[in-house]
Amino acid sequence: MITRSVASVDSLTWQEQLAGSIRDPKELLHLLELDSLEPDALELGTHGTESLTKSLLGQALSASADFQLRVPMAYLQRIKKGDLNDPLLLQVLPLEEELTGAPGYTADPLGEQAANPIPGLIHKYHGRVLLIVSPNCAINCRYCFRRHFSYQNNKPGRNEWQQALDYIATDHSITEVIYSGGDPLAASDRQLLWLTEQIAQINHVKRLRVHTRLPIVIPDRITDHCLQWLTSTDLLTTLVIHSNHPNELDHHVGHALKKLSNAGVTLLNQTVLLSGINDSVESLQALSEKLFQLGVLPYYIHQLDKVKGAAHFEVPDQRAKQLITKLMAQLPGYLVPKLVREIPDHPNKVPLL
Repeated sequence: MITRSVASVDSLTWQEQLAGSIRDPKELLHLLELDSLEPDALELGTHGTESLTKSLLGQALSASADFQLRVPMAYLQRIKKGDLNDPLLLQVLPLEEELTGAPGYTADPLGEQAANPIPGLIHKYHGRVLLIVSPNCAINCRYCFRRHFSYQNNKPGRNEWQQALDYIATDHSITEVIYSGGDPLAASDRQLLWLTEQIAQINHVKRLRVHTRLPIVIPDRITDHCLQWLTSTDLLTTLVIHSNHPNELDHHVGHALKKLSNAGVTLLNQTVLLSGINDSVESLQALSEKLFQLGVLPYYIHQLDKVKGAAHFEVPDQRAKQLITKLMAQLPGYLVPKLVREIPDHPNKVPLL
């Protein structure tokens, strides 16, 4: 029985919002009024509303069985009701295209399995390591390159983290530690404070980088306790958010980003170029300008990682280069993100322009 509505989440903690994320495709379609669309609203010709709804629900149920639907209410509030082409909805709605194989698309597109020497740690690039701080995300983006990642083998407890800390401590070439996941901010502030303090005691580690989508999807996650562990050590801290479209950046997100900026945290943004979602100069320009207004510098725009189930999001390289070239003509250089692709076994991300 569906009883929730797209209402305010102001009275809920970030933990309650995370736990209350929508996981049922039927509830998602109901809340967004996509279970009662007229046939011509989707430009599907003579299909009746009933069969259309069953088809859409059937797709979502099938695809979410392979990779679970997960959408927080705070993010759902920004999706336009009744619009199947909403750019935020298209990032999270499971569709049957995910179940169709495509040449070159694999379960491990970045070769991370081979770079995972001990649980919770990935070491691909010189001078930096990545820690899988949490196996959980607040939102399941349908293009996620880790949608098939072996999280069951990469979720060490506090006692088991010592192995990763010893690995970092014995390799003096490592000067930066990156928190990732899942989403690292899905972990508790208590755990993150402990882990950060342990890393700060390793003398050759100078920088901490946190890759997270939580300030975008549940902005209430940026609490005073969160700011404490981000700023209480001598590590130079950078937080890299992940926003793909200007519609994601409402005033709640802006407030969270301003708190981070005011606390002295360097803010960068990474975007994934996605067909039908942000593959236009207008949306990319608006995103860069809005990010900078909120204290965030555009960093990378990634070509899609070729993960199994995401081929329908791909934008051809030629089209991507054309977009960035046009963007360069519209914006100052510091607002134009670098167009890159990550290639397994390559020592760095590869610029495409």
